[in-house]
Amino acid sequence: MPNGGILYWIASIRRLSYKILGAYLKKPVTDRTDNGDNVTLMKPLMLDKSPFAINDLVTVARSNRPVAVSAAAERRVARTSALIERWVREKRVIYGITTGFGALCNVTISKKDTRRLQENILMSHAAGVGNPLPEPVVRAIMALRVHDLCLGYSGCRMETIRYLLAFLNHGVTPVVPEKGSVGASGDLAPTAHLGLVLIGKGEAFYGGRRISGAEALKNIGLPPLRLAAGEGLALINGTQVMTAIGALVVNDAVRLSKMADIACAMTLEVLMGSNSEFDPRIHEVRPHPGQRVTADNMLHLTADSEIITSHEGCARVQDAYTLRCSPQIHGASKDAVAHARRVIDIEINSTTTNPLIFPDTEEVRLGGNFHGQPVAMAADYLSMGLAELGSVSERRIERMVNPQLSELPAFLVHEGGINSGYMIGQYAAAALVSENKVLAHPACVDSIPTSANKEDHVSMGTIAIRQSRDILTNVETVIAIELLCAAQAYDLLAEKQPLAAGKGTRAAYQVIRRYVPYMDRDRELYKDMETLVRVLRSGEILEAVEAAVGRIRGVAN
Repeated sequence: MPNGGILYWIASIRRLSYKILGAYLKKPVTDRTDNGDNVTLMKPLMLDKSPFAINDLVTVARSNRPVAVSAAAERRVARTSALIERWVREKRVIYGITTGFGALCNVTISKKDTRRLQENILMSHAAGVGNPLPEPVVRAIMALRVHDLCLGYSGCRMETIRYLLAFLNHGVTPVVPEKGSVGASGDLAPTAHLGLVLIGKGEAFYGGRRISGAEALKNIGLPPLRLAAGEGLALINGTQVMTAIGALVVNDAVRLSKMADIACAMTLEVLMGSNSEFDPRIHEVRPHPGQRVTADNMLHLTADSEIITSHEGCARVQDAYTLRCSPQIHGASKDAVAHARRVIDIEINSTTTNPLIFPDTEEVRLGGNFHGQPVAMAADYLSMGLAELGSVSERRIERMVNPQLSELPAFLVHEGGINSGYMIGQYAAAALVSENKVLAHPACVDSIPTSANKEDHVSMGTIAIRQSRDILTNVETVIAIELLCAAQAYDLLAEKQPLAAGKGTRAAYQVIRRYVPYMDRDRELYKDMETLVRVLRSGEILEAVEAAVGRIRGVAN
């Protein structure tokens, strides 16, 4: 057969294989019930939707929601990738596509080496260290990367995007070390680890096992991907790691800010505090959004409280700041969460790669959208807001366990001496709060130059948001300890005079007692703490409270 005929058949077979691959990657995803029956999952989320919401991302990350992209996105991607192919044939000099990277941008790459260049960037930049990021975080990273690529400014092919969709829909999660990004030129090191699995290298989690990237591809029936010009850079150049962590932290921070109000309201009651400080007129004359939201929450939570009305007109003139100023303290933290949410909302709907291809005018622009400074500064502010929720909670815990301040049995237990009660619970809260003071040190002010001083200011955004995540985890435990102490205090108060708590606080107490019994004598406290942290994260307490009193707001809309 003449050479031309051979080439024709090779090309035909290749086109057919691409069609088969495309059909596989687009096939619907099903899940199984516990008894093995196939069930239809929720409707696939279109990752190129606009606007792309934080809640959407959370469902993909944590609920394994199936994903897809629209035909319009495919057309955008095809248009830009065709433009890249043409420019490579024309031997145009384009950063990262026909040149080296960073300080090596003046090195021109020949056409025959463009594919090798893209694989090399993944291998050389995969220098992450530390523990793997949790699988939900990596799923969020992949979803954000698909969203960015589908905007059509990177030049990445649809075939490459379909691999990422297949990973999300069929449970392949690349192993991505959590450390190693300075947060400018994107999250290069961690996203390079993600990209390695596409080409059959690196490692991935699949079916509960940590396996090689090659084995992961084999398990879902895909061959290693051959990257085209510019695709390696497009896969790693962006803020998707810090933004993915940030989206999950912000989502959880909104819930935690509500739980802080619930814990505070319970403490207010057991310490015989007043709810007069939540009068709307007080907060209308200083109308910070979070302050007004918190005061409104506290009024709803303590509505119809017999405990509060039982001591009206008593000798106490004013409550301690941790109670009386809770709208101002919690409110400022809510405003920090709200700001971080606004920044993340913008970031997840942006393209943060470089270079940017504008197909309408067939132009390339080199910019700095990969610089994580907006996320970094918002993360540092968020860290301070979350840390303060923990700090004020710990002070309320101290007021409950201290008999000189609470007028309750020391450390909230009878037979003090033989029993220590919640004494060391307060120690644990104090330790976490002190740790948060270190973690809340701003990361974004600590720039250090990289890439032979070409990248002479970096954001440290990924470090900043990892600190926010750690602070949030610590504060969840502190709030859980406050809830445990408050529930114990309710029972001790009831021994003297049974009085009904507020509608909202009563609902919270009932959920707590469903999982953690009254402490009549010392027991292993860490088990109670771990249990209540799980319950707090599940949302069950919040759901019960909102069923009783209506919506509790986390941040001002």
